[in-house]
Amino acid sequence: MLGAITWDVDPVIFEILGRDIRWYGLLFALGLLILGPMIEERMWRRERLDPEWMNSLYIYVVVGTVVGARLGHVLFYDPGYYLAHPAKIFAIWEGGLASHGGTLGIILAVWLYSRRVTKRSILWTLDRLAVPTGLAAALIRLGNLMNSEIFGRPTDLPWGFRFLRAIEYRGLDPEAIPACHPTQLYEALAYLVTFGVCMYLYWQRDAARRYSGLIVGWFFVLVFGFRFLVEGIKNVQERWEYDLIAQWGINMGQLLSIPFILAGLALIVYAYRHPIADQAK
Repeated sequence: MLGAITWDVDPVIFEILGRDIRWYGLLFALGLLILGPMIEERMWRRERLDPEWMNSLYIYVVVGTVVGARLGHVLFYDPGYYLAHPAKIFAIWEGGLASHGGTLGIILAVWLYSRRVTKRSILWTLDRLAVPTGLAAALIRLGNLMNSEIFGRPTDLPWGFRFLRAIEYRGLDPEAIPACHPTQLYEALAYLVTFGVCMYLYWQRDAARRYSGLIVGWFFVLVFGFRFLVEGIKNVQERWEYDLIAQWGINMGQLLSIPFILAGLALIVYAYRHPIADQAK
């Protein structure tokens, strides 16, 4: 345990009218409601796009993210509990958001948005939306760190974290709590790398106007490729995942990542084989 980092941060910043204001919610809002839209607005101005498209996209994405992430947790990780307690589906403040579900929710929302608002292809929107999403995802993982949740298995590495407030170790002597992989930080760094790649493709390579699906393709490959690797050292979220690991050698997070990785690779190949300039000929 020599050199391990003791993490005892209170996830609650302050309280208003009996409701806790948490770091997780603050960081989630910072990425989804503030920084993401700021970057999108700059992109919109660069391409001289209709500002009303931006306002509509904001609404579609926020609703798609929250609803998709919540339903993803309900359906992928604990359907039995929520079938028995359906009212708890709406208790988002109690925790339980799944990033894979959030991604599916965004894709569905963008499909509806593309049909009703821009009348352009879904890839046109996803390429532009993918650019700031890595930054938002990194902030959400930092929120998980502040909550002392979704961390990895015990490790002897010097940067292991002892999560004193983790639910898993509640009631234990603090000295008995092992140092664990801070997988929230691993993922946050990976998503920042993804954000950098997408920014480079958009601003330096003008990829959104040259290739259809290239940016979102790289986004899927990097985000879910990293996710697949990091999931391998995470603690499982639900006990039934042990059966999945015993049978298939992977947990639920890894299983859900595979389709996105394959879709990303397919989009990259398609984009390079069918440049937008060639499609216009």
